[in-house]
Amino acid sequence: MNPINIFALTRIESESSQRRLERQMSGRSHFLMIKEWEVESLRKFCSNLCGVKKEAAAMKFFYSFTMPKLGKEFDLLRVSKDSIVNIELKSNTVSDEAILRQLSQNKYYLTTLGKSMYFFTYISQTDRLVRMSNSGRLVRTDWEELAAVLEGQKELYEGPIEDLFREEDYLISPLTDPARFLRGEYFLTSQQRDIRYHILKRIMTGNGSIRREFSLSAFTGLPGTGKSILLYDIAMQISKRETVCLLHIGSYEKELEQLNERLKRVDFYYCASDQKLQIPGEYAAILIDEGHRLTEELYGDILALAKKWQIPLIATFDKEDAVPKEERYGSGGRLITETEGCSSYRLTNKIRLNNELSSFIASLMRIKGRSRRGSYPSVSLSYAGDDNEAGMLLSAYAAEGYALIHDGELPADTTIENCTGIGEAVCKEYEQVMMLIDEAFFYDEDGYLREKNDRPQDDGISGVRRLYHGLSRAKKKIAVVVKNNPEVFEGILSILQGEAVVSKHRTEE
Repeated sequence: MNPINIFALTRIESESSQRRLERQMSGRSHFLMIKEWEVESLRKFCSNLCGVKKEAAAMKFFYSFTMPKLGKEFDLLRVSKDSIVNIELKSNTVSDEAILRQLSQNKYYLTTLGKSMYFFTYISQTDRLVRMSNSGRLVRTDWEELAAVLEGQKELYEGPIEDLFREEDYLISPLTDPARFLRGEYFLTSQQRDIRYHILKRIMTGNGSIRREFSLSAFTGLPGTGKSILLYDIAMQISKRETVCLLHIGSYEKELEQLNERLKRVDFYYCASDQKLQIPGEYAAILIDEGHRLTEELYGDILALAKKWQIPLIATFDKEDAVPKEERYGSGGRLITETEGCSSYRLTNKIRLNNELSSFIASLMRIKGRSRRGSYPSVSLSYAGDDNEAGMLLSAYAAEGYALIHDGELPADTTIENCTGIGEAVCKEYEQVMMLIDEAFFYDEDGYLREKNDRPQDDGISGVRRLYHGLSRAKKKIAVVVKNNPEVFEGILSILQGEAVVSKHRTEE
């Protein structure tokens, strides 16, 4: 999206023409629905600004920009080499508290640009212009001051504004980058904030303390929807007065140590799904991360403690609908949601995983009955006839920067530096991920990817689930090496080519 001349846009009376011209100037992929009051506020804003500086009629702004992934909206942005100016437009009178809250939130999101920032709000009904001071107060200003700030911007940026907001600058995992999490350098989407609001409202009293009564809240979503960062943020919020514990079902002992040392009222525990629960003291709340890895016995112990202490229990787990039910076994997500009184929420906005990779993984898990993209340029597929060839191909991908996430044993003589077991990779993020699919996998008659029954199980988690969660760690690219399994290879190739699937198990779609 490019900056537009808002003065030129407001000279048009026809709503249809406004939408068409705005799209032409901004380069949007869709028409922007511009409300009548927005045009009127924008028109008055331009008239006032041009009244003190005629050259303002040529100024360009990014108009009605929404931050990718996060959904945060800005009315007007103007970006230069050293500064950024944000102007919010209001038609009706709103409270100073509401204006200040919005501008403070805008500052929070724009901090990643590393520029000097100026924040203004214009209320057209009262013809009032205010700004937020450096100390965070709302003060009255005039058009001359705004014009001077805009005139002081040099070397204006006129490229696509989306390029300024790189995902890695504001989307983090508390376990991949605990230092940034502890410094508060992370952002929540509007959906995450809404779920946090409802959970906190349920478990907190009016004075900010935790209610002394049992309750169960849970939220789920596909991998990459930001469940862990939301859970850890909630832990931070409710630990301001009392100590809580957070159970991570899986690995990460090293990463948890840093968080455990720095957060005085949040105690972290590594909790293997096949080990007995050991919590030495009593807490005001229990939080569970990676709840889909829970066994029935472990979940029963945690539930019993929460009820005994009469405290809130908050859990998050991956939604595993893409994996066939037979491969999920005793999925902890089912145990949690089937608990009486559970208040559950679902995250739907993908944050880490882009739509292309998400579509590919879903199609890989079930090759039939899903709509597919036209192409998958970020997915690479290779075939190996034996261990030696598989090792050579994996090493070649490693040389290109791919991280290998493996499920148990690697092909003989395979040495890759950036290599992680699936148990350790869960909740981490990688730019590029490669995984091996061997002869133990097959597609059943319903098109689901399955695993042979004689395959050893680790902690009751099937290889299909491990593959699903491993591939879901990728942010930008995926590479799959299929070893000695021509049927699965042909199936994956058909996904990448957008072809109908034909095999001895299936009829043509």
